[in-house]
Parts: sequence; structure tokens; C-alpha cells
Amino acid sequence: MRKTYIHKEGWKIILVTFFTVLFINLFTKFIIHAGETVSWFVFSITFAIFCFVTYFFRNPSRHIITDDDKIICPADGKVVVIEEVYEPEYFADKRLQVSVFMSPSNVHVNRTPIAGEVKYAKYHAGKYLVAWHPKSSTENERTSIVLDNGSVDVLMRQIAGKVARRIVYNLSEGDSVAQGADFGFIKFGSRVDLFLPLETKVNVHLGQKVKGGITIIGELPSN
Repeated sequence: MRKTYIHKEGWKIILVTFFTVLFINLFTKFIIHAGETVSWFVFSITFAIFCFVTYFFRNPSRHIITDDDKIICPADGKVVVIEEVYEPEYFADKRLQVSVFMSPSNVHVNRTPIAGEVKYAKYHAGKYLVAWHPKSSTENERTSIVLDNGSVDVLMRQIAGKVARRIVYNLSEGDSVAQGADFGFIKFGSRVDLFLPLETKVNVHLGQKVKGGITIIGELPSN
């Protein structure tokens, strides 16, 4: 049986939520002396909020797929975009974009789709459009990270959504990473875009539910 842990990015928020919930309940019962019905109602609501926050930051252990010829999914969620686009930030040419939308109920750990060296890493401040909005990829708060496996480059982009207000990533240019490594976290709803070579064979379809580190997004073109 695989274990589930709390992601390191969640401990501070979980502790703040716990003490806030504790204060609200103590204040309700002992300061304003609310009746039993009101006290139980407040407890039920605040306890549900605490449970949701704790659940959100879960990090289940997984058997990560590793294959140099495959691109693995960078996040849990649903495939919302598969299309050929012009990528202006790094490649300045056409790429195949595959996007995964993460709802607040999904695991929000972000994983590297391929092994390789970080060739580019940049944070962009921006708006907070809903994550499925077409312009969120270029206008929202986001990070862009390019991995080079020696044969091809893959750009992965973390995008904040309407609810998400904090992107965390721990990669810098020059770092070497393993496939499926935990490289970041987006708090409370968001999406991850992949920009792949046009010749990539895509193994997923629109609307498909996928899992980070497990689902194979596609197969890299052979040289």
C-alpha cells in the first residue's frame, strides 16, 4: 500500500489554518458564548475547511514511469489543449502544445516530463485569468522552464489560475533533473502547459484525466 504525505509547501498554510480554526471555535464557544447549535455549526464548517486545506497539499507516493523516449505527464488533472501553436518566448517557432488543467481537488505536485538539463528558467508576474482561458498561457502569472535531454528541448509552463496565487518551482538554469522529479507546486487550482516538437506522437486526447508521473503524454520523435 502506497503512502500519502503532506507536501513541504503545505505545512505553513496547514498550521496557520489549524490555529485560525482553533481560535474561531474557542472564540465562538467561550468568548461570545454561542449556543450548542451555533458552536457545532461553526465547528463543522471550520473543520471541513481545515480538512480540505490538508487534503489539497497531499503528495501520494508513486511508482514514476521513466523512459527516455517518452514524455510523462507533469501534473494530475484533465487534458484541455492539444494543438499546434506559435511559442514566442523561447523557441520562436511552432510547437505542439499539450495542457493539463488542475482543479482544486487534484494533486498539485508538478513533475518533470523528461530527464535533462535546465536550459532556461524564468518567472513572469501577470494576471489571474481562469486557467482554461486561451490567454492565460501568456498573460497570467507563470513560470517557463526548458529541459534539454541532449536530443530535444521541452518547455513546461506553470500557470496560475483564478484561485491560485502562488507558483513554487525549485529549478535553476544548469540544473540536471531526473524524469518525474518533483520540481514545483501551484497552490489552489491552475494548469501546466507542455510545448513539444511537432513530430511528437501524442498518446492522450482532449478531456482525458491524467496523472503526474504516470500517464504517458507522448513519444519523442526519433532522430
